[in-house]
Amino acid sequence: MKVVVTGGAGFIGSHVCDRLVESGHEVHAIDDLSSGPRANLAARVRLHVLDIRSPQAAQLVLGEQPQALFHLAAQMDVRRSVADPSFDADVNLRGFLNLLESAVKAGTRRVIFSSTGGAIYGEQDAFPAAESHPQRPCSPYGVSKAAGELYLNYYRMQYGLSYAALRYANVFGPRQNPHGEAGVVAIFCERLLTGKPCTIFGDGRQTRDFVYVEDVARANLAALESDFVGAMNIGTGLETDVNQLYALLGKAAALSRPAEYAAGKPGEQRRSCIDPSLALKVLGWMPKVALGDGLGLTFRFFADRHAKRA
Repeated sequence: MKVVVTGGAGFIGSHVCDRLVESGHEVHAIDDLSSGPRANLAARVRLHVLDIRSPQAAQLVLGEQPQALFHLAAQMDVRRSVADPSFDADVNLRGFLNLLESAVKAGTRRVIFSSTGGAIYGEQDAFPAAESHPQRPCSPYGVSKAAGELYLNYYRMQYGLSYAALRYANVFGPRQNPHGEAGVVAIFCERLLTGKPCTIFGDGRQTRDFVYVEDVARANLAALESDFVGAMNIGTGLETDVNQLYALLGKAAALSRPAEYAAGKPGEQRRSCIDPSLALKVLGWMPKVALGDGLGLTFRFFADRHAKRA
């Protein structure tokens, strides 16, 4: 099958591309290389260096006529979305619609959309949150992802476009960008290796549901092979606070260094944890990599990269 993966050179996108190539698909990646380098991509992936908002990106989808579109390109920093909501909407909504219009004209049959299970529910009433939980996003990023899902449902009703919206928990793992991208594990790894202090914003008791990137890539492939339409959570159902995360990472890295604390950041919720049972029911998917194991694999990736630079 021919597929287009937006954000294909990025952190999650490159792992999705790996899985698709391994499964025998013809993969075209659209990426502006703003956060992920070309080196993330396997040799068999054809890279098109384009902005998803551009006419050229729309024309590529129209010309290639892919059977499926994986949309992972995004402005994904919650703090930046709070500081600049217009930019967040420009990338996450206008860019997405630019590609959806071309996908419909190209006869694309299925869209796999990277949504958010952390930011879309806002401050939760229940833990873990199921897909039926009220959507109360407390950041423009969460709002844009919720709107993306609504647009997908419109395109399903209007044009018969099949889709799955994968609501990710906090994804971590190798290749995550520790500079400017939302990813506390990558940031901590980089700072531990360079001897810089690690800063925890707030009291560190805020919780997240941390899911390993290879598990997320498997979910994307399973969604492609499924006929399920709608949204589903891709997470572990387990809460870990940032203090615990930092201690576990220190153990995995065999480094003991106290963290520094600073004021909390606006737009960040207190607790976040999502229920992945629907994904198990409709995709046969469940996370396989435990948090401690994933942190060890992630730290070794950053340590190897740091050694090569030295």
